[in-house]
Amino acid sequence: MKLRLTIILIWVGLISLLIARNAFIPKFDTDVATVLAKASEESFYGIWFQDKRIGYVENRIHEAGEGVFSLDQRAHLRLNILKQTQQIEMNLKANLDPRQRLQDFTFSFQSPFYSMETRGTVEGEAISFVTNTGGDQHRETIVLPEVPFVSTNHRAYLLSPVPEPGRKIKLPFFDPLTLSSRDTIVAYVGKEKVLIKKRIYQLHHFESHYSGVRINFWLDENGKVIKEESPAGFVFLAEPEFKARDIQDGEQGLLRAVAVPYSGHLPSASNPMQIDYRIEVPSGVALDLNGGRQQYEKGILRITHEKVNFETGTSSGGEGCGDLTAALPSRYVQSDHPAITVLAQTIISDNGDDFQKIKQLASWVYANIDKRPVIGLPDALATLHSRVGDCNEHAALFAALARSLGIPTRVVAGVTLHQDRFYYHAWNEVCVDANWISLDTTKDQIPSDLTHIRLVSGDLEEQVRIGALLGKLRIEIIQ
Repeated sequence: MKLRLTIILIWVGLISLLIARNAFIPKFDTDVATVLAKASEESFYGIWFQDKRIGYVENRIHEAGEGVFSLDQRAHLRLNILKQTQQIEMNLKANLDPRQRLQDFTFSFQSPFYSMETRGTVEGEAISFVTNTGGDQHRETIVLPEVPFVSTNHRAYLLSPVPEPGRKIKLPFFDPLTLSSRDTIVAYVGKEKVLIKKRIYQLHHFESHYSGVRINFWLDENGKVIKEESPAGFVFLAEPEFKARDIQDGEQGLLRAVAVPYSGHLPSASNPMQIDYRIEVPSGVALDLNGGRQQYEKGILRITHEKVNFETGTSSGGEGCGDLTAALPSRYVQSDHPAITVLAQTIISDNGDDFQKIKQLASWVYANIDKRPVIGLPDALATLHSRVGDCNEHAALFAALARSLGIPTRVVAGVTLHQDRFYYHAWNEVCVDANWISLDTTKDQIPSDLTHIRLVSGDLEEQVRIGALLGKLRIEIIQ
């Protein structure tokens, strides 16, 4: 199975909406406490995809004490992925002060083969949190540019007063899924008529942008979100509880809906040495198209097959490594954990060089991870414990094992050809002899074939950049 990143993009699209609704925002001059008091109610949103309700979100906010408001948001999803129905639940609980400033939060994610929970507290501009996943705890403190605030389901502050069309504001926020800080730009489009389920509404249209991802939302006169949509094709609609809870059968077309059609024909040779592509991407989206076996210039991407001789331990191609982060442990690539380091030493031969170690590690990951779709964060330690995953789990675990042996390894993401379309996918690159060499442990390929087109490199925080390409990436094979 080589479609794992497509699944990540699906729930990133959903999370984008959930987190956008609860973004940590800067101080406004409006009376936020009054807004919170008006929002002290229970509300429900149906999650729609291709005219089917595949889940719902329930929101509750109430005054929990003098000067404290409690926010409770729960998302329930039922997705049909590769003929397997998966139940997913995401919960966010937070305590806010009267100005919507965050005091503490708990975020959890549950799916059949994955679970995680993060608890965080705020002191000034710093957020300290503990994440539990894969039987391991990770502690971290990050400092944000400003004191974090939270936006609830009611956003009356955006209408006090109603802005002029085109007006933009910057909202720095903290994302409890990726545990990272990023800026959001919100622009007022104007007031417009919107048809929702055969009923016409007069609503205020806003657009928000972060990391190249665009989310549209519409507010009523009271500032309540009535509709919100993501680039992946997911739509949130304010609905009565009995309707929102009426989840329909999971949609089989999820994977194909975000796949990339292409034009042109592959070279006739069975093992071509290079392929040229014409790539069209949205302006302003930062991608990692250049480097290693890829050369990109003026919309043309050339991918050259790496020549690797595992017998002599030499390779050709590439421009040198220089990515220091590829040698270090990270939040989801726990290369310094004893379970990872002991396993890596068990797999390799004592007298093997780096090339042989890479082959042995890759073969072990390919043979020992049950290839199933897992909707969750690409966590190396969790994958080691569950022995289940698709491409992103394979890539995270291989990176952790290789880094533990001192072999610089990065996770890369992009697209690869499957039947008649390019599907989003993840694989690895390793640095040997000052060259980056690609490999795919879900397909048992070293190096990866030339239909692997790298778009970004890095952990989950970097992979979400691909969200900006959904529905906009164009590929033409020209040689």
